[in-house]
Amino acid sequence: MREMTPREVVAELDAHIIGQDAAKRAVAIAIRNRWRWRQLDAVIRKEVTPKNIIMIGPTGVGKTEITRRLATLTGAPFIKIEATKYTEVGYYGRDVESMVRDLVEASIKLVETSKRIEVEEEAARRVEDRLVDLMAPLTPEWDSASTDEENADESAERHARTQEKFRKKLRAGDLEERVVELQIESRNSPVQMFSNMGMEQMDVDFQSMFEKIVPKQSQERTVKVCDARKILLEQEIENLLDKDAVNEEAIALAEDTGIIFVDEIDKICSGEGGSSQADVSRQGVQRDLLPIVEGTNVQTRYGTVNTSHILFIAAGAFHRSKPSDLMPELQGRFPIRVELTDLTRDDFIRILTEPTSSLTKQYEALLATDNIKLQFTKDGLESMADIAYQVNQSTQNIGARRLHTIMERLLEEISFEAPDMKKTTIKVDATYVLDKLKEVVENEDLSRFIL
Repeated sequence: MREMTPREVVAELDAHIIGQDAAKRAVAIAIRNRWRWRQLDAVIRKEVTPKNIIMIGPTGVGKTEITRRLATLTGAPFIKIEATKYTEVGYYGRDVESMVRDLVEASIKLVETSKRIEVEEEAARRVEDRLVDLMAPLTPEWDSASTDEENADESAERHARTQEKFRKKLRAGDLEERVVELQIESRNSPVQMFSNMGMEQMDVDFQSMFEKIVPKQSQERTVKVCDARKILLEQEIENLLDKDAVNEEAIALAEDTGIIFVDEIDKICSGEGGSSQADVSRQGVQRDLLPIVEGTNVQTRYGTVNTSHILFIAAGAFHRSKPSDLMPELQGRFPIRVELTDLTRDDFIRILTEPTSSLTKQYEALLATDNIKLQFTKDGLESMADIAYQVNQSTQNIGARRLHTIMERLLEEISFEAPDMKKTTIKVDATYVLDKLKEVVENEDLSRFIL
């Protein structure tokens, strides 16, 4: 985990997300506390648990983006899950423990990526040796066992010189189009017969078990050297990686730094107006979620994972319910509550211009590939912000996502015609924006369906 101060975390988040300072400060402190926890003595470390967070705010204001960017900054394993999917199937819904298994899978990918970099140099050296052996194999006439000692030495030297010539040509890139034959192993695992729902309940690594039982099958492929290098590199990296070490490190990483983002948590609240059957299902999901947030051991195919120090960040709009509608025990496990505010007209202007990969910069880059230069003027940006704010207020408020629909509608014609247009500059000013969007904005029924 990267060592970052809360101020540095907030500054990094500011580069991508506009406003919501309270939420940024809360998650920045939570991440710093993770680092502080790792510095503690082992005795007291067991007693310190992460302070989980609930973000309260309407859709499109940055709840998910803050958490996703946070995980990227810290290099922590991160997953986003929807609380509602645990009410879709069956009485209690999908197995709630599957979120921990998903986190471990994300952690495995992070560790494997890191380990691949460490072994890549050695793997590349081995690939070069294998390619040289493929192009200059040891033939019977060079086999020391088939000749007397003097001729054997001479044959070995001649073979070594031949291989060295091929090695130099290979390094110079002169043999990339040459064809070689590879033996590639493949396995047909009967695990594929099981559905995902069935496998989800299984704690044993059946995949590895069947791979050991089913015999390896090899097939010959004739490929160019440039393609063979990629295939062999994957094989060598796979051989160099210590799977057990990767699994152990990934489980430790998930336990100590993992972040689970539980979205739509308000949908499993037992609010007013819900049916009794739905309430039972929601209560069941909360009861299943409680021990995981509280800290328990979950069996995965890679080993046992303890969830005591995983950071949970929940989020919801809470339009028809409130955090106090959650089970008291679950409420107590989310001591930090942060309210995210609705986006204003000025926020929309900042969103269009300030982030390092703002919407306007994205569209400028996209259309530049067709030699179309977009030029957004100040009054044009203000008009887009006005329209986004107005439509959000008069119809459903979807936050910053409204800007995506407006930009698509605004640039629809240019995006279609761009490949057939000559190199040109298009100025997107207030007149242009109103010309393209005036009819839709003035007709509220059209706004509901188009914007």
